[in-house]
Amino acid sequence: MKNHRFIQLLFFIFLFFGCAKKEKEKNFLNTTKDSLSIYFSLANDLNYNIEDRQMFNKKAFNVVVDQENDSLNRVNLFRVANRYYNINNWNDYIKTVLLVLEKSENARDTINIGKANSYLGDYYSSQMVSDSAFQFYSTAEKIYDKLGDNINLGKTLINKATLQFKAGDFYGADNTIIKALRKIRKEKQVNSIMYDAYNLQGLISNELGDFENAISYNNKALSVIDDNLIPEQFQSRATSYNNIGYLYLSSKKYQQAKEYFLMGLKQNNLKTQKPSLYVLLLDNIAYAKFKLNETSDLPDLFFQSLKFKDSLKITNGVFVNKIHLSEYFASQQDTLNALKYSNEALFLAKSTNVSRDVLVALKQLSIIQPKNAAVYNKEYIQINENLQKAERSMGDKFSRIEYETDQIKSQNSSLEVQNRNLVYAFSLITILGLFLYIIKAQKNKNRVLLYKQQQQKANEDIYNLMITQQNTIETNRVEEKKRVAQELHDGVLGRMFGVRMNLDSLNKYQDEVAVNQRSGYLSELKNIEQDIREISHDLNREKSELINNFVAIVDNLFEEQRKTFQSKLISSIDSTIKWELLENAVKINLYRIIQESLQNINKYAQANTIKVELKKNEGNLVLVISDDGIGFNAKVKKKGIGIQNMRSRTKECNGEFHIKSKKGEGTSSTVIIPIEQKLIPT
Repeated sequence: MKNHRFIQLLFFIFLFFGCAKKEKEKNFLNTTKDSLSIYFSLANDLNYNIEDRQMFNKKAFNVVVDQENDSLNRVNLFRVANRYYNINNWNDYIKTVLLVLEKSENARDTINIGKANSYLGDYYSSQMVSDSAFQFYSTAEKIYDKLGDNINLGKTLINKATLQFKAGDFYGADNTIIKALRKIRKEKQVNSIMYDAYNLQGLISNELGDFENAISYNNKALSVIDDNLIPEQFQSRATSYNNIGYLYLSSKKYQQAKEYFLMGLKQNNLKTQKPSLYVLLLDNIAYAKFKLNETSDLPDLFFQSLKFKDSLKITNGVFVNKIHLSEYFASQQDTLNALKYSNEALFLAKSTNVSRDVLVALKQLSIIQPKNAAVYNKEYIQINENLQKAERSMGDKFSRIEYETDQIKSQNSSLEVQNRNLVYAFSLITILGLFLYIIKAQKNKNRVLLYKQQQQKANEDIYNLMITQQNTIETNRVEEKKRVAQELHDGVLGRMFGVRMNLDSLNKYQDEVAVNQRSGYLSELKNIEQDIREISHDLNREKSELINNFVAIVDNLFEEQRKTFQSKLISSIDSTIKWELLENAVKINLYRIIQESLQNINKYAQANTIKVELKKNEGNLVLVISDDGIGFNAKVKKKGIGIQNMRSRTKECNGEFHIKSKKGEGTSSTVIIPIEQKLIPT
């Protein structure tokens, strides 16, 4: 009787405090029913069950939905959607996202349009509709790229890469990750994106059989973890330790795998903050111990992990757990339990429609039941072929979405059949017409090129004639000056010298008149002698210092440039260069290179200043032409023949041609020709 009363009293106490707690919560919610921050906070509070969190979020939605469509309203709708996502309420999640997308489009809010498309990608990804998810992520990617929002762009690219990885497009996924890392490399506080990127690259490398790179990427992921930027509740370190342990497990390095799984389990608050990861680590460490023959706490660890998953309704990893149990019991010769867990794993894989898991289960069953291996292997081959086809199909879909080459198909199949032949015929005619146009255009291009080559040949011939004519005139002029100089020196000067000597012989006459006359004649003759000597020396000096005709021709080109164009031209020609000793072919090529460079600068560079320098440097003739124009990408091959001609002319002289240019930084062309190879043979 006393025990009965004690139980009644205890029940009354619990009932009282339970009612008091509910009444307190009811009063609290009534006093704060218009406070969105309270609703949002309670909807994310893990101390409440899912039904209560759903109720709090619904209250928040009811407050937000009727508010004015402004930026704050749209932000709050996204907050509602986030909480629906956290409790896996996909129906209300998609409705909220579509609503905020509609409001963003009405307000022409590009930022939130991109965000809504990203959320839609998350939805379809959760529903395993990969092509739709990829489409929405691609739309968000374009918007973020246009806005220059590299952080959200990087997150979206990682989501796309994840879809490609799941579809078996490992190389495509790796390229997308690299693109994401390039976009965020100059941004700050992007550790979480880099962490996800490196983790995914580790998974990709593992699938491709590159163990060393897989380990390297996971270590990189560990190195970017910053508790100030990546919240502790994400349990990033535990995730990375589990990933690295899994890599060692796959490589049959079970001791190292076990050590990393233990490090993962030692992370603070892992069991409460990320229970799904906690049970996964439990299962993995149990499997590592099984492979190390450390069976003292087996199969209890496997069952502990499985039981914890059941209690929290965690479906992720249950399949692997059952496969591990099947392997363990098979090793213990317990065929009955091995078959039980293999069949349960197969049923689970088929119910979730995960083809890869079905293959793993069939393989395990064929090991346990060798007699039925043929049946399992037949089903295995069929599913594997279907999986490969599905992966290729999904990869093709991703490619079409990526490069926007999807064609709109007619809903009326009969109309499509009727129009197909017309489309083929039109395409054939278009291709034929395009082909003919290309041939004609190429012929015209070749004709123009041939004409230019002929014109250049004619110009060279004309220039050779000019050079020859100039050389003839110059030679005759020099010879004439030399003859005059010799005549003055050997003829007139000699006679004057004889007269001076004759007058000097009159010194024997000592009268005053003779002396004065003689002195006057001698003085005058000395002056004449000096004048003639100076004239002779000047004529010979003029010959040696006369500017070569090539320099005159180049100066004429520079003068014409200055008269015709506004650009300031600064020219410098080294006076120590002996042009008369260089072959005409070298001069012709140099002249044409200068002419072609000036022409290109006038056409394209928009330069204010042009500098042309011809100098002698360590036995080489160096031509440098530079400008301060708009420049261009020198690494991109040009269609014109200007630069190719300059290279070809330099090559004819056994020289070197270099061109440096960047957009906005002008252009500099350098020609280096060895002088000693180009001297006229004597």
